Amino acid sequence: MKLDSILLPGIDPKRPLVIAGPCSAETEEQVMSAAKQLSADGIKILRAGIWKPRTKPGGFEGVGSEGLAWLKKVKQETGMYVSTEVATQKHVYEALKYGIDILWIGARTTANPFAVQEIAEALQGVDIPVLVKNPVNPDLELWIGALERLSNVGLTKLGAIHRGFSSYDKKIYRNLPQWHIPIELKRRYPDLPIICDPSHIGGKRELIQPLSQQAMDLNFEGLIIETHCDPDNAWSDAAQQITPPRLKEVLDSLIIRDGKQSTEDLSALRRQIDELDDQLLELLAKRMRISCEIGTFKKEHNMTIVQTDRYDEILQKRIAEAESMGMNPEFMRVVLEAIHEESVRKQIDILNK
Repeated sequence: MKLDSILLPGIDPKRPLVIAGPCSAETEEQVMSAAKQLSADGIKILRAGIWKPRTKPGGFEGVGSEGLAWLKKVKQETGMYVSTEVATQKHVYEALKYGIDILWIGARTTANPFAVQEIAEALQGVDIPVLVKNPVNPDLELWIGALERLSNVGLTKLGAIHRGFSSYDKKIYRNLPQWHIPIELKRRYPDLPIICDPSHIGGKRELIQPLSQQAMDLNFEGLIIETHCDPDNAWSDAAQQITPPRLKEVLDSLIIRDGKQSTEDLSALRRQIDELDDQLLELLAKRMRISCEIGTFKKEHNMTIVQTDRYDEILQKRIAEAESMGMNPEFMRVVLEAIHEESVRKQIDILNK
């Protein structure tokens, strides 16, 4: 599955494929206004939420099937393709009845294999692009499983949407990007198109541009960006939507690098990386051997495995040293904690023999 597999006639295959439009279809006037502005700027695919799964009841949950008629009118009057999210079998049947061109499965639905299977069976025999958002929590296998369920019923026009992952530890982003997860998805399925959703990752309109650039630098195929004519008064997710003129500014600012450039000039540097990786592995193996010796000593002297003061001293000292060398302290913390966890595991094995 390559980008071409989800492209519809008349869509330029160059990166980024852009899908834009309001988070929610609110009124016919609002949908048509957004569509006409976006179409005038060259956007070929309109997105709009018809059914909105909300975290708590009482919020705006979408206009329902009534809004599908508005999307059909967009197609007739602008020539744009239209897309929306489906979460149930009924949604699928309604969307197909109104000629929706592209469907996507939301993060909450992806997390439910029963719901995905229901959607897959409803789509069996239908030749339509279907995009799958990552599940709410960072679970790559669950994401892949949803794609496989669709593939197993014969769907071939599949793509993934990276919208970030929920976390209690919210700092900058609404949903943590955890870029390594879509990168691993791409490693396993090199031809699978991945589209980035900077609106949901950032949760703030000012983060859309830098996140979009990061997605392009990581060779993602496209962007799906929430775009509203009056974002501040949007009925859902107001803070993360931008106006059509701002969308044009964002897209015009992107630097699109060649993901297929020859890498001959990098070969010498990559050889150095390979050599250093070999050295790192040797050092880690040596460190683990010493950890095992320490574990044996602790067993012989009836000592506990974790010496909290010693561990805290190592952590603080090494992080400070790493920062002085220009490394990210949080990166070093993750590395040291992983090394310590493996050392503890080995020592537990020794104590329990």
